[in-house]
Amino acid sequence: MLTELNIRKFLAPEIIFGDGAIELLGRYVRNYGAGRVFIVTDQGLVQAGLLERAQTILAAAGVDLVVYDKVSPNPRDYEVMEAAELYHQSHCDIIIALGGGSPMDCAKGVSIVSANNNHILTFKGVDNVEIPGPPLICLPTTSGTSADVSQFAIINNTEERVKVAIISKTMVPDLALLDPGLTLTMNRDLTLCTGMDALVHAIEAYVSSASSQLTDLHALEAIRLIQRSLPKVLDNLNDVELREQMMLASLEAGLAFSNASLGAVHAMAHSLGGLLDLPHGECNTLLLDAVIKRNYEAVPERYDRIGEIFGVQMQGIAPERRAQAVAEAVLSFKRQLGFESGLDKRGVRLDDITLLAQKALADPCMVTNPRRFELADIEAIFKEAL
Repeated sequence: MLTELNIRKFLAPEIIFGDGAIELLGRYVRNYGAGRVFIVTDQGLVQAGLLERAQTILAAAGVDLVVYDKVSPNPRDYEVMEAAELYHQSHCDIIIALGGGSPMDCAKGVSIVSANNNHILTFKGVDNVEIPGPPLICLPTTSGTSADVSQFAIINNTEERVKVAIISKTMVPDLALLDPGLTLTMNRDLTLCTGMDALVHAIEAYVSSASSQLTDLHALEAIRLIQRSLPKVLDNLNDVELREQMMLASLEAGLAFSNASLGAVHAMAHSLGGLLDLPHGECNTLLLDAVIKRNYEAVPERYDRIGEIFGVQMQGIAPERRAQAVAEAVLSFKRQLGFESGLDKRGVRLDDITLLAQKALADPCMVTNPRRFELADIEAIFKEAL
């Protein structure tokens, strides 16, 4: 007899992968029968010339377009609502997200707001979107958030200063055009943060209580790719082949976590990022090794396998030392990349920790963490990461 515990579903968009994939944008817009295109992006992409490139391709396809380019890092709830109103007034019938996680999450928000005529924050949580939105095409310009293939949208609730997760199969884009060449605009810091974001996606998906054989394949391959390629790309930012490896890693991680969900690192990062408006990948990186130590005992064999990918000879380590060994391997990797730890250096105070922990405990990503955490556990992790 089938139960909720032994059956899994797997969702993914249509995916086109390879250098130059952006050139297929006009063809796919025509395939959808679109009359007017709504592009969601940010000022960084405007200045980098990528919006102009997309506009040229769409103009050649003979379609009208409207642009919303005011998306902030950590997209705000009011930005989603402002963009949705422009979408409605412009009578567009397809949405294109051009950018990193912020424009893609904002575009997802525009899609469901336009279809359901409700405020974006009413959809927070799992499976709270009744009506699917119009077609959505994602053109990611970073390698890490995986919003281009996932069921997740993360929106900043500006009143409560917390990021909320919207998780629904209606969040899965219709098409992901994955062009590694678009990621060449990223500087070193953004490359580091988005690459580590992908690593956390893969690790949390692999140890998730909702993991499966399908998601394990993608998660483990993503971890291997990132461990091998991220240090190299940080030293060779203009190497398209290395950028391709990182985009592939982001794709693999996205397919894994979209279907297995995440865990305590992301729940805590949403709380932290919402309070201090910090980059999401940076928040994940700050918390990763501390969470590993707390989670290890729930799924030791899975963390051991992760440790082995990072070069740890797990068989030669006493069981009581293995959690520390895996966490130290991840911490060493962070240091190798030049990442500086310490929440206190980002402005977190001891007085913030209880509020941060309360918000993290309420985050839906906590549901699939391999170990059940109480408030005191989360507070302890935040204190360790200080």
